[in-house]
Amino acid sequence: MTNPLLNLLLALVTAVGTLVGAAHAQDGPLRIEITEGVIEPLPYAAPDFVPDSAAAAETAQQLTRVIAADLSGTGLFREIPASAHIGQVQDFAAPVQFADWKAINAQALITGGVTVSGNKLTVRFRVWDVFAGKELGNGLQFVGTTDGWRRMAHKVADAVYSRITGESGYFDSRVVFVSESGPKNERRKRLAIMDYDGANVQYLTDSSAIVLAPRFSPTGDRVLYTSYETGFPRIYVLDVGQVKRRVLESQDGTMSFAPRFAPDGKTVVFSLAEGGNTDIYSMDVSSGKTKRLSSSPSIETGPSYSPDGKQIVFESDRSGTQQLYIMSADGGAATRISFGQGRYGTPVWSPRGDLIAFTKQSKGRFHIGVMRTDGSEERLLTASFLDEGPTWAPNGRVIMFTRETKGASGRSALYSVDITGRNLRPVRTPDGASDPSWSPLQK
Repeated sequence: MTNPLLNLLLALVTAVGTLVGAAHAQDGPLRIEITEGVIEPLPYAAPDFVPDSAAAAETAQQLTRVIAADLSGTGLFREIPASAHIGQVQDFAAPVQFADWKAINAQALITGGVTVSGNKLTVRFRVWDVFAGKELGNGLQFVGTTDGWRRMAHKVADAVYSRITGESGYFDSRVVFVSESGPKNERRKRLAIMDYDGANVQYLTDSSAIVLAPRFSPTGDRVLYTSYETGFPRIYVLDVGQVKRRVLESQDGTMSFAPRFAPDGKTVVFSLAEGGNTDIYSMDVSSGKTKRLSSSPSIETGPSYSPDGKQIVFESDRSGTQQLYIMSADGGAATRISFGQGRYGTPVWSPRGDLIAFTKQSKGRFHIGVMRTDGSEERLLTASFLDEGPTWAPNGRVIMFTRETKGASGRSALYSVDITGRNLRPVRTPDGASDPSWSPLQK
């Protein structure tokens, strides 16, 4: 291994059962031991980035705090508080006094500088392996606007995460979801979009009609969703930047729902109910031309493409209970992949192509789980009164989902969990929330 810190999180995404990574010795490369899917978080220090002027001081401090929140929120990193720091970083270009950071057991150090000129914001940063006494890679610089300082922080956190773990980050991303308000029997729903951590919420529709299942396009500029504004469920495409929308072509007397984009963004796969039967169809977004992909006297829904666009996973009750199946993206015969006790639904293919996330109902409980694409190695990550609707982070290592609490006053909220089943965390939203869809990393 050429990167000592990379050894630290070697197994962060596959920690199931007993996996051994490594531990950091004073005189050796940084390593960590992972046992039963539990990782000892990496202690790191993130002193406030150095501002170039008094006008940049507040931005520098805020930006550093968001970076630290991103990293610590993964459960893989533990920030050493500023009150424990022995060393000080007052000049971004000055040599690092590694002994000061070793003394407080900081295994990684993040330093940075912030420059503000009018509305222009420049952020420079470096990542250091303290015990090896060297920088990981070369320093980077991001340029943006002062209004976009939070996004700059997420971009820095992504770069730090990537350098230490070897995985791509997921902080500079957004989530579209259904915002819910009002009592449970009169719930008002509207589409909303936010940063992955719940900041910068914006509303995309009003609450005059029920909206369901928003889904991002592969480029993050469009959202598919289902609306009941005409009385029947119909699929709409909304341009996020301009908040303009159009309805996809549909047939009279049919109900279309559960849409999802193909990886190329040119095709949509969805369910269509007609005459008491529900099958899966694909549609060319430009022409509106549809193609029937399944033909079975059962309910087929919840389709999701593989990252290469060659296959579709979906749910069906053709075997008598709700199970998961995979078929070619062109339709045809399907192969069942779920065989555990209970009912399976809402399958979503990981952006890495290695796993499928799903909802499982078993013995009166709901779970979010993952399995290999052949149905092997199933593992349940959560258990609750009602957990459903998983969506993948852009790096395929974290899942966000809806959790609803029990009772007449029950409320829906968003949670995230990593694929080892650890680090379950609530995602803050102004009101109740459901049906999340995670965007790709922003460009």
